[in-house]
Amino acid sequence: MDAPWVKHYQPGVPAQIELPTESLVSLYERSVAEAADCVATEFFGRTTTYAELGDQIARAAEGLRRLGVQAGDRVAIVLPNCPQNVVAFYAVLRLGAVVVEHNPLYTERELHHIFADHAAKVAICWDVDVARLQHAQPDLPLEQIVSVNLLNAFPLVKKLALALPIPSLRATRARLTAKVSGTMTWEELLAAPPLAPDHPRPGVGDLAVIQYTSGTTGLPKGAMLSHFNLFSNARQGEAWMHGAEYRKENFYAILPFFHAFGMTLFLTYGILKQGRLVIFPSFDVDMVLDAARKTPPTVYCAVPPIYHRTAERAKERGISLRSAKYCISGAMTLPGEVVELWESVSGGLLVEGYGMTEASPVCLGNPFAPTRRNGTIGIPFPSTNMKVVALDDPTKEVAQGERGELLIQGPQVFSGYWNNPDETAATLLPDGWLRTGDVVTQDEDGFTTIVDRIKELIITGGFNVAPSEVEAELREHPDVADVAVVGLPARDGGESVAAVVVLKPGATLDEPAMRAWCRERLAAYKVPRQIVATDELPKSMLGKVVRAQVRQRLSTTQ
Repeated sequence: MDAPWVKHYQPGVPAQIELPTESLVSLYERSVAEAADCVATEFFGRTTTYAELGDQIARAAEGLRRLGVQAGDRVAIVLPNCPQNVVAFYAVLRLGAVVVEHNPLYTERELHHIFADHAAKVAICWDVDVARLQHAQPDLPLEQIVSVNLLNAFPLVKKLALALPIPSLRATRARLTAKVSGTMTWEELLAAPPLAPDHPRPGVGDLAVIQYTSGTTGLPKGAMLSHFNLFSNARQGEAWMHGAEYRKENFYAILPFFHAFGMTLFLTYGILKQGRLVIFPSFDVDMVLDAARKTPPTVYCAVPPIYHRTAERAKERGISLRSAKYCISGAMTLPGEVVELWESVSGGLLVEGYGMTEASPVCLGNPFAPTRRNGTIGIPFPSTNMKVVALDDPTKEVAQGERGELLIQGPQVFSGYWNNPDETAATLLPDGWLRTGDVVTQDEDGFTTIVDRIKELIITGGFNVAPSEVEAELREHPDVADVAVVGLPARDGGESVAAVVVLKPGATLDEPAMRAWCRERLAAYKVPRQIVATDELPKSMLGKVVRAQVRQRLSTTQ
């Protein structure tokens, strides 16, 4: 018998997917064979076909093999979104090695921690980041850096233009590339002949990727994702986007490849659908809209602020986004006004979904159908189970509608954290259920609403305070544009509630008056004991407030 939420699926979406029996290598090889003459990537107007992509992957794989990369070895990728990243990803997997994607904006200290953990001997690195990595290299096992010049993937005309002695162009060039020494270049790596076709391929159960979490609750941890996990999630995405056609969809690769959402959406699902990946190294709304004139987007997945900026700017410039049919928002709450604005300019529904790195990452989503429920994160994907359990006992389910921790089970769920059995045991239950750490409620149809994060609950005077609840009230204050609420250590061993607010233009902070305003709306123990104004809140690459950094900043100013 199907779960109760299946009846709310878009017509044609199955309750179960066909589980993969081969690795991701077969995924891209099938696409190369079936869509050889179709465009695989587009970068500032320059295109690469699937046949060309397959040839580059084979040559990069042989180049890596000659550097000593073997099955099971970790290979670091430190790149923004670019065509070279797509090639590197599959070249590593072709050898049976393990991809470790990194945020190219990480500091030397952040890179050092992750490299020390995964112990990669080879890194494929944006030349802008090479010096940072070389500085950290002496006490790391890293032996070889392959440097990537992004400009070499640009169309020749744009590349020549950036060489002109004009200050603005010179500044742009300096942001995109840097002179390096002591590395092998990407072009030298690809000068190798193609890898032998009979070179052993990985199995479906082999480790494919170590994806580091954002570290919002501590140091980043490496989630181990197998070929089975990632291939399964790509097929789940294919089932959910029912109606998307092979070789006809234009995927706007705005979300970073080094983030689990972007990796699955573009590097696996996009290649599975033999789509055109229109790649952007970073989000620039005018750059995106310029591309949309030539190659209209059909799959446009992003976070709420990007949807808002894109829609507003498209209206200003008179550019149509009616081609955008498949639009999923994640990482943060999707406001109703953003949905309304986006759907006024696009050609399909904007729905909210939910995922986490440990689940490859997508677990739940709202249907692309009238059954969607705005304000919720939707219902479980095909072949995915969920339950809501007591906050103090993950073996005990709560009654429908009650608050509890969300648990997920499915083929996309990871096998544990790299070199971290204690965190694995705390997150992955013996029967395969993944503890998400998110506090949710679920209605009778399975539609789920996030209430808070367990690890971010503030315990004050023996009471639990949900930061999101206090934040929601403060956002209603006429002077507040944005807010983050955290717990700070108190003298009694508990915590005190503290709020950091971004004020609207022209407003000034009157802390006693704002606290009095909160007291009218919240129980006394939930009222912030401290309210501080700031110009900007620290946010992740996807625009999500990083409460751990807010807490750290407040603690250092005490």
